[in-house]
Amino acid sequence: MTGDHHVYVLECADGSLYTGYTTDVERRVAEHDAGEGAKYTRGRTPVELVHVESFDSRSAAMQREHAIKGLSRAAKERLVAGD
Repeated sequence: MTGDHHVYVLECADGSLYTGYTTDVERRVAEHDAGEGAKYTRGRTPVELVHVESFDSRSAAMQREHAIKGLSRAAKERLVAGD
């Protein structure tokens, strides 16, 4: 992955999608899986990493995170599928 700032999408055990920001994807996914991540994912483990985008700046990553969170479920599914 290029860039130090990452936006990721997780698929939770209940089939829902969670979008977040981190500088260390592996550590953050492990935190979510251990129930130590965001409140949203705590009752929805295990989680699976289904999409990652990397950026050179925190601001660019945060803007992309905000944009992804605003997408419809169908649009998020297309993003995860790579369409």
